[in-house]
Amino acid sequence: MSESRTDKYFGQALKRKEDPRFITGTGHYTDDMVLHGMVHAAMVRSPYAHAKIGVIHTDAVQSMPGVIRVLTGQDVQEAGLGSIPVGWLLPDLKTPAHPAIALTEANHVGDIVAVVIAETRAQAEDAAAALEVEYDALPAVATTHAALADGAPLVHDDVPGNVAFHWEIGDEAATTEAFNGAARKVHVKLRNHRLVANPIEPRSSLAQFTPAGGDYLLYTTSQNPHIHRLIIAAFVMSIPEHKLRVISPDVGGGFGTKIFQYQEEVIVLLASRLIGRPVKWTARRSEAFVSDAQGRDHDTEAELAVSDDGKILGFRVNTHANLGAYQTLFAPAVPTYLYGTLLNGVYKIPAIHAKVTGVMTNTVPVDAYRGAGRPEATYLIERIVDMAAHELNMDPAELRRQNFIQPDEFPYQTPVALVYDSGDYEPALDQAMQMMDYAALREEQARMKGGKKILGVGLISFLEACGLAPSALVGQLGAQAGQWESSLVRVHPTGKVELYTGSHSHGQGHETAFPQIAADELQIPIEDIELIHGDTGRMPYGWGTYGSRSAAVGGSALKLALQKITAKMKKIAAHLLEASEDDIEHEGGVFRIKGAPDKSKTFFDIALMAHLAHNYPADLEPGLEATAFYDPKNFVYPFGTHIAVVEIDTDTGHVKLRGYGSVDDCGPLINPLIAEGQVHGGIAQGMGQALLEEAAYDEDGNLLAGTYMEYAMPRADDVPFIQHGHTVTPSPHNPLGVKGIGEAGTIASTAAVANAVMDALWHEAGIAHLDMPYTAEKVWRALREARGGSQPQAADD
Repeated sequence: MSESRTDKYFGQALKRKEDPRFITGTGHYTDDMVLHGMVHAAMVRSPYAHAKIGVIHTDAVQSMPGVIRVLTGQDVQEAGLGSIPVGWLLPDLKTPAHPAIALTEANHVGDIVAVVIAETRAQAEDAAAALEVEYDALPAVATTHAALADGAPLVHDDVPGNVAFHWEIGDEAATTEAFNGAARKVHVKLRNHRLVANPIEPRSSLAQFTPAGGDYLLYTTSQNPHIHRLIIAAFVMSIPEHKLRVISPDVGGGFGTKIFQYQEEVIVLLASRLIGRPVKWTARRSEAFVSDAQGRDHDTEAELAVSDDGKILGFRVNTHANLGAYQTLFAPAVPTYLYGTLLNGVYKIPAIHAKVTGVMTNTVPVDAYRGAGRPEATYLIERIVDMAAHELNMDPAELRRQNFIQPDEFPYQTPVALVYDSGDYEPALDQAMQMMDYAALREEQARMKGGKKILGVGLISFLEACGLAPSALVGQLGAQAGQWESSLVRVHPTGKVELYTGSHSHGQGHETAFPQIAADELQIPIEDIELIHGDTGRMPYGWGTYGSRSAAVGGSALKLALQKITAKMKKIAAHLLEASEDDIEHEGGVFRIKGAPDKSKTFFDIALMAHLAHNYPADLEPGLEATAFYDPKNFVYPFGTHIAVVEIDTDTGHVKLRGYGSVDDCGPLINPLIAEGQVHGGIAQGMGQALLEEAAYDEDGNLLAGTYMEYAMPRADDVPFIQHGHTVTPSPHNPLGVKGIGEAGTIASTAAVANAVMDALWHEAGIAHLDMPYTAEKVWRALREARGGSQPQAADD
């Protein structure tokens, strides 16, 4: 029986309800699933970045122990499976075919050319390793520069010049005029290098086909199971959507890479149908490096026009985005609408013009990775603003302050399409500077100049767009999906409550935060509320979790459904208490007549009567559940200021991240503990890009950092103590006033750490820019060259 309560859950730093099962190892992941008669799949992947596929010698493998069947591209073709589709279309976009199993040509190292199905995983992998495939190696291109060179080999014959699209935004004439009248022009060529996401759980899929009803069941590591169902059923397998149920249980991190439709999910579904048994595949970590969508990979040339007193006048950008070998789900949108539209940042920039060219290469496809275009935009503008401050001999904080959009200017129309909802940037800057004692850091930097250790202070003020919206607008821009969200609230006769959401949790803390919203609206203990998600067979349609949309969009849908519940309960209470509905108040889980506190009904009383319907309003249907759909009017725009402090050893070039402070504004905080955890993890991810991580390829398209022996991610001792602060500027566009927070740390920290390193190198040796990652060798060589070619020497102690 539900009890009444009077305290508020919204805003409390509650520990996550889901954590005990994760901490104790009792979570339920896709690879934990075992179905009767289950067999295993192993992928045979191309060792070449580009090759014609010749004869596949299956006979010897078919006779190996436990082998049931070998599938090739011919099987996919005979089954009539369609190409894996692109989810965001641009004008004149080139979309080469992307089959589940390559038929005639492999286009990147790791492209699937065959699949072995066997009784055990070990048997399948042994047979896959033994399968002989004849290849005719072809020339490959791995970088945008190589792909765009005259006479470059084509990745796909139907993508002339390897150019998938050209895209522009902003006013070129106005931007040219701004530059013509500018006193100073700051120029930079920079690379936002490629990354591998590395969630703790590799991708996994388990499929079962039931011939009697023609039904498919797919367990998979997905951030958005409804999108997986839609794409697979409607576009790849051509089956009725209701014949496919997709379940995404506990997921050990996604970072964007589990949004997309992958080949393996289709393969296990087809294999299960062909052999009549459940089929499972789980990636080895080495497979993930050459099959999971990778991130970033931009080559950019940019210029900022400024006046002598530091006013920003114009910004122009030319970016070549490496898309890899295939167009994937969000790939065309990441370097365009999620990047170019954010180039205004938090500043009043009168004129902006950006050009983006999407380039195909013989590398793993590139798509959304935590932040998805927003980190790339933030890094570019915050790097060049810092360079402008150095050139003008201004403090980077003051240059930013004098160019901020002011609070009374919202809603603010930018030159690159977006209309910002709300913002107040200066308090976040002030709080961050005070928290980190910015003035003292600058004094320490001056004292350390010329010494063995030098100090760098990286300050950035950033903005991001969360919760793509509204559906009609994103549809016009090319999205092949809606951007609304759904929620169903079901109150049982005992007063216990189930929440169903189309959002999906893979580390965000939904099972705690969503019940916090519900507990306040229903005025019952949070222990009486359970969140259910990740199963297309149990909940209304939903678009999943990505782009920091869960709270602003999914939480708003939940709020609307909850309001329907409380409105209906008031009607029932009014009937039971023989009063007007307007005279009923709801407080502490009790519905009472205003001014007559002794005349009341509890939450349980009303929930029970809603199901019994013995004494019930004649015009009201029994039961107590409600569904709501929420389509946002606009994006929400969180923002903040982050400050990174680095110490560089001039003898070795080693960069140590000594301190970090973040002040974020995501509107009202549902759960400060969860918000800080999200920011903390994001900061570690972003500093990893700045200092350590790089998915480097050789000129033949071979991934040089394909294991943890070569790909360096942050460890515990790389991450300093992080100070957190918050300001609160609600969004006017949703009923909770909330904005996203899940990607903020990554969007901000790469730029903050990069600026800190370059701040140290600028003040020490006048080095204006180096590309990330800032490895010890790169920093050491830069210092050596800046000092006339001699090895950097430490000053006398």
